[in-house]
Amino acid sequence: MFTVTAYAAPSATEPLVRTTVDRREVGPHDVLIEIKYAGICHSDIHTVRGEWGETPFPLTPGHEIAGVVTRVGAEVTKHAVGDRVGVGCMVDSCRECVNCLAGQEQYCLNGMTGTYAAVGRDGTVTQGGYSTHIVVTEDFVVRIPDGLALEVAAPLLCAGITTYSPLHHWGAGPGKQVAVVGLGGLGHMAVKLAHAMGAEVTVLSQTLNKQEDGLRLGADHYYATGDQETFKKLANTFDLIINTVSARIDVDAYLSLLALNGSLVNVGAPAEPLPVNVFSLFSGRRSFAGSSIGGIRETQEMLDFCADRGIGSEIEVIPADKINDAYERVLASDVRYRFVIDIATLS
Repeated sequence: MFTVTAYAAPSATEPLVRTTVDRREVGPHDVLIEIKYAGICHSDIHTVRGEWGETPFPLTPGHEIAGVVTRVGAEVTKHAVGDRVGVGCMVDSCRECVNCLAGQEQYCLNGMTGTYAAVGRDGTVTQGGYSTHIVVTEDFVVRIPDGLALEVAAPLLCAGITTYSPLHHWGAGPGKQVAVVGLGGLGHMAVKLAHAMGAEVTVLSQTLNKQEDGLRLGADHYYATGDQETFKKLANTFDLIINTVSARIDVDAYLSLLALNGSLVNVGAPAEPLPVNVFSLFSGRRSFAGSSIGGIRETQEMLDFCADRGIGSEIEVIPADKINDAYERVLASDVRYRFVIDIATLS
């Protein structure tokens, strides 16, 4: 084991503080990454504040990690010292179940190992990317193409793949009507990606406050859901709706916006259940679904797609001592559209 500098939450009610965490020694199949940037995801806040269940404290969050390889194990073949790499929301899985063998490690039947707040194979609690270094098995490290700056690539490891995966799975592309609910950290990436895939994109937001941004990012249309006329005007319109907000919505109202065989897919994760009337599904053979992140293969595909098309996250880079302020600003929707920590400020 060796010790690295980090920021961690001591409890669910205390601010994050500068501290240290232990990392395992680099094993035969491991990669040591010097972290350059780490994105702040709303999931980090939910987790450290105990909103998704019991949390092991002290905890260093962060699963949007971009950095450079500084050491590799003796049997590593996928990465080399000096490579620009990323780590997302998981650092291991069983690699034996049918889902893992299909490249869907995020749906591991034996439970994938999260980048933080999970128990690794060695029995220790995983600690995330608000730290100077991390050790990860090579199979869960992805390559960041040269066309992507590390700071804009970091949020792609969660916000990017979380929206790319359902857009890809449900066939967003030319001739498809895609709506994105919410224009935040996830939503702004969904707009960029759906537009790049060739879909006609509509943003559905509570107000028109971010309309100019939405259109700049690639939306063709922008509507306020606070206006009930929106739901009448857009009834039976969309093939796919990606809901990115982490709060309760009127699921039945949004289902009414779907065309025949359309799907409403949740990627935002509110702490409370989302009720649905089954008759809203019967009408138009509509579907209400959920989607997690993507597998490692799909995550690499997403990064290559973004590099080829010049797509990165819209970011505000902050020093580590502003993490707690950033949390409050995320909760107040005061960021456009992702905070990224400059890990050099931890050194």
